[in-house]
Amino acid sequence: MEEVRVFPLSCVVQKYAWGKVGLDSEVAKLVVSGDPLAVIEEDKPYAELWMGAHPKGDAVIRDNRISQKTLGQWIADHPGSLGSKVKDTFQGQLPFLFKVLSVNIALSIQAHPNRELAARLHTQFPEHYPDSNHKPEMAIALTPFEGLCGFRPVEEIGGFLKKVPEFHALVGNEAAEELQSIVGDPLRVPGALKKCFTRMMNCEKKVFVNQLNILVKRVSEEAAAGKDTTGSNGELLLRLHSQFPGDIGCFSIYFLNMVKLEPGEAMFLGANEPHAYLFGDCIECMACSDNTVRAGLTPKYIDVNTLCEMLSYTPAPASSKIFPVSRDPCDPFLFMYDPPVQDFTVMKIQVPASVKQYTVSPIDSASILLVVQGEATGASTAGLSEMSIKSGSVLFISASESVSVHITSPAGMLLFRACCLL
Repeated sequence: MEEVRVFPLSCVVQKYAWGKVGLDSEVAKLVVSGDPLAVIEEDKPYAELWMGAHPKGDAVIRDNRISQKTLGQWIADHPGSLGSKVKDTFQGQLPFLFKVLSVNIALSIQAHPNRELAARLHTQFPEHYPDSNHKPEMAIALTPFEGLCGFRPVEEIGGFLKKVPEFHALVGNEAAEELQSIVGDPLRVPGALKKCFTRMMNCEKKVFVNQLNILVKRVSEEAAAGKDTTGSNGELLLRLHSQFPGDIGCFSIYFLNMVKLEPGEAMFLGANEPHAYLFGDCIECMACSDNTVRAGLTPKYIDVNTLCEMLSYTPAPASSKIFPVSRDPCDPFLFMYDPPVQDFTVMKIQVPASVKQYTVSPIDSASILLVVQGEATGASTAGLSEMSIKSGSVLFISASESVSVHITSPAGMLLFRACCLL
């Protein structure tokens, strides 16, 4: 009997506390759409859907012709399914983890280490850094999505130091003056920015809690009186403080860019880029790692010294954080998000209502396909059987396999495909 090389997956849901609750969550909607027997609890958070072979969330194979229970087990027995280059480069492992995230309250102020630092942290503190891999990641908005990403231009940070005395108090006169004196001298910017950020992050708890309380009281009173609080980034401050009262991360909004993505827009987070997702639903793809260095807006382990040392202190405007998407020259329905790392690429496939037949092309990489909108029947190259696919369906596609899709829904289809194009 010919080997089954394209098959559906049942994927792991992570119910982290920051997730959207019940059917407000895109994760929950996709789960229940893909599996009508799934039970969604209205008062529980549904934060992440993990599509891949990570040990903490290995997808279950939903094809009774296959003896292996999980995707990780199947790939271990069929490493050739990864594609020859991927198999050799990544030692027989699927190099990416594909996710859907539904964010209701802010994730921690964090960054991900490069390979060298990841290996060192894993050796020294394996309980906090569970593997030795780097973790570049990309977020593609499904709904309007907000996040903090990268350091603001120095002029913007300087503006907040002037307008927000409580922020100035944590940074201190010396570091603040140094930062404001080097505008226009790019070589000195990273050092001055690092000094300011490190001073704030290492501030004594009673000092920053006191300043935060003064700031929140002032901004709340200004907002209640109908005054404009944008000079203090007031709306975001009050929102984060309501989620994480007394947390130093509330002050990070004066250092980091606020990035707003519309559906289909993306941001790429390379090594050492400070960031925090704030609200919305997104597709996420990353190198297969769980390494995160945190320093605020979290009840989890925080590692302020490591974070302050590792960060990329390169200021840039928020607009520069939106990652460019390119249209495939041979396929008018295919859009590529191709980051500057070899671990993963994401494709968006948007098939309009007028098209009823589409082929998911063969590539020299294993891939995972998620259906976000629409219904169809799919058949793989081997043509062993047809599969019904719809919103919430997840397929594993072995290297060099194509899938013919016959679309049955009236409004077209939206699919996302993660792969590794070496």
